[in-house]
Amino acid sequence: MTDQTTNWPDHLTGDAQPLEVGILLYEGHTALDLVGPYTAFALAGMKVHLVAETLDPVVSDDGGMTIAPTTTFDDCPERLDILFVPGGGMVDKPMLDPATIAWLADRGATASYITAVCNGPLVLAAAGLLDGYRVATHWASRDQLARLGVEVSTERVCIDRNRFSGGGVTAGIDFGLTVVAHTLGQKAARFAQLVMEYDPEPPFNAGSPESAGPEIVALRTRFMAEPDTALRNAVSHVLEQRAATSSHPVSEENADPAAGIVNN
Repeated sequence: MTDQTTNWPDHLTGDAQPLEVGILLYEGHTALDLVGPYTAFALAGMKVHLVAETLDPVVSDDGGMTIAPTTTFDDCPERLDILFVPGGGMVDKPMLDPATIAWLADRGATASYITAVCNGPLVLAAAGLLDGYRVATHWASRDQLARLGVEVSTERVCIDRNRFSGGGVTAGIDFGLTVVAHTLGQKAARFAQLVMEYDPEPPFNAGSPESAGPEIVALRTRFMAEPDTALRNAVSHVLEQRAATSSHPVSEENADPAAGIVNN
């Protein structure tokens, strides 16, 4: 990627309007899905809005971290530069919430970039914002995203036109820095990466199903059985809704976990 910035970025010196970012905040999100990209965006000088239906604090799915929204669906800026959805163990809730889907569809119609990480893309897909796009998601959610007719990528960060997506949880940092580099230039992204001291050296080679091995994968499957079932049921409900309102419903031919998934 060629760095288009030649001087210190204007957005960090107060000489330009900051990009407006709207992050969907919902009960049962995964904290790092939110915090990783949020940190990259904020360090690059973007104006970040944590958006929920009300201003009531929401709790994450991983240890009960509480985060307060900064604005509501009604009060969020009408025009967003970046619309972002984090994933979570209770992602089925926003997928099936009419107010959430309506807000995403509305802001997604005008946002310059529509983005998500982990299993957050399933919420965008439920809102009809990923039709015809290639998208990354958490490895354990690829089969469910494919059921919604989305071309699923196995990349850690996937870019398809103005749709940016990341894999599971920690991929959100790579995703956030990629979005910053694309919108504001590599200098801004490198600055954010340095401040975060993002120089990963993982202690184990277990970050993918292939490297972790069948025993650890089976442990994850048992641990996440309830949210996995809820997600599968939510996808089925979305498909039923589409079939009831469309003469061309999404086919279940992609229910095979391997269907619709491309390796990059």
